[in-house]
Amino acid sequence: MMIDRRLFLASATLVATRPALARGEMNRLTIVTRAGDRHVFQLEIANTPESRSRGLMFRRELPDGRGMLFDFGSRETEVSMWMKNTYIPLDMVFIRANGQIRHIAENTTPHSEATISSGGPVKGVLEVIAGTARRLGLAAGDRVEHPFFAG
Repeated sequence: MMIDRRLFLASATLVATRPALARGEMNRLTIVTRAGDRHVFQLEIANTPESRSRGLMFRRELPDGRGMLFDFGSRETEVSMWMKNTYIPLDMVFIRANGQIRHIAENTTPHSEATISSGGPVKGVLEVIAGTARRLGLAAGDRVEHPFFAG
């Protein structure tokens, strides 16, 4: 997955003053559905220009229950992503600053250069293996619990 270069430069500026977690450091995130179901994910954090640019590109697998969280800084911004050089299909969960899921792009196409939009301003994007959102019943409006998101 790759970030649209026009937005990459803007997001890199937003995050430049924030401390970065070590590359590959694992973290946890929980999604709470409207039905009250809780789903926990182990994830890597992409919060530096280099880690956001590379994302999950060139990887051949992503285990169930794992993912990558892209942090775009303290302010929400419109985000566009693509799947160039990404070998595995993904679900992209676009998350607002308050932790609410704005939009989910399901079953993205590997190697595609088609733009995948957040559908409005977001603070972060969670990428998980394709089919996860449908299997777990995740939907726009569900709540994400992680220190990056308030509320």
